[in-house]
Amino acid sequence: MTATTATAVSPPSPPSPPSATSIPSPPGSARLVYRQFRYWVTYSRRTWRGTVLSAIFGPAFYLTAMGLGLGTLVDRSHNLPGGVSYLSFVAPGVLAATAMQTAFGEGTYPVLGSVKWFGNYWAAVNTPQRPKDIVAGHAALAVVRMTLFTGVFLAFSAAFGAVHSALGILAWPGAVLTGAAFLLPIMAYVITLESDGSLNTLFRFVMTPLFLFSGTFFPWQQLPQWAHPIAYATPLWHGVELCRSLTLGTATWGATLVHVAYLLAFALGGYAVARVTYRRRLYK
Repeated sequence: MTATTATAVSPPSPPSPPSATSIPSPPGSARLVYRQFRYWVTYSRRTWRGTVLSAIFGPAFYLTAMGLGLGTLVDRSHNLPGGVSYLSFVAPGVLAATAMQTAFGEGTYPVLGSVKWFGNYWAAVNTPQRPKDIVAGHAALAVVRMTLFTGVFLAFSAAFGAVHSALGILAWPGAVLTGAAFLLPIMAYVITLESDGSLNTLFRFVMTPLFLFSGTFFPWQQLPQWAHPIAYATPLWHGVELCRSLTLGTATWGATLVHVAYLLAFALGGYAVARVTYRRRLYK
C-alpha cells in the first residue's frame, strides 16, 4: 500500500503597491496652459488668412489716408504739440488703440462663446486643465494676436516716417502691454455674463469713449479741464502717451515708469480677478 503525502499550497502573496516611479505625475501648470493655447492656435487656423490680410492692408490704408489725406489739412494749422506732423502724432496713438481694439475683440465674444455656444471651456475643465490654466492659455493667444497686429502697424509707421527715434521699437511692447491692460479685465468680466446683450454696451459706452479721452486723434490738452482727470484714469491714455513719447523721442524715465506701472497694474489685477471669476463660473 502506497502512502500519499499531502503538499500544502501556500496562499498567493498580496500584490505589491505600485512604486512612485510607476505613477504618472500630473502635467505641470505651464504644460496645461500650453494645451489651452494650442487649442486656440488650432481653432485660429481656419481664419488666419483674413487675420493676416487685415493686419497688413489695414495699417497701409490707414496711414496712407492720415499722411496724404486728412494729415495734410491738419498740418496747415501747425497747432500740434511740438510742431510734429499729424501722421507722426496720430500713428502711435492708433498703435495703442489697435491693441485695445484687439483686446476687446479677443476678450468678449470668444470668451462668452466658450461657455454659452461652443462649450470648449467646459470640455477643457473636464481635463486636468484648471480655470487659471484656461484663462492664461486663452489670453496667451490673444497676446500673440496683439503682438502681430501692433508689430505690423509699427513697421508701416516707420516706413511712412512716423517713427523719429530709435526708442520707437519699444513702442511695440508698450502697445502690447496696453492691450493686456484691457484684455484680462474684460475676460474677467465677460466670463460672468449669461448673454451677449451687455457686450454691445461694452463696445458702445466703454471702448468708443476711450478714443475721446485718450488723445488718440487730437491733443488731450484740448479737452475741458474737468475731463483731464478722466483721461489720466484711462489705461488707453497711458498707452497712447507711452507709445507717442517713444516714437517721437520725448520719453522720460519718470513718465515712462508711471505709464508702464499703471498698465501693468491693470493687467495683473485683471488676471487675478479673472482667476476668481473663471473658477466660480467653471466650477459651479
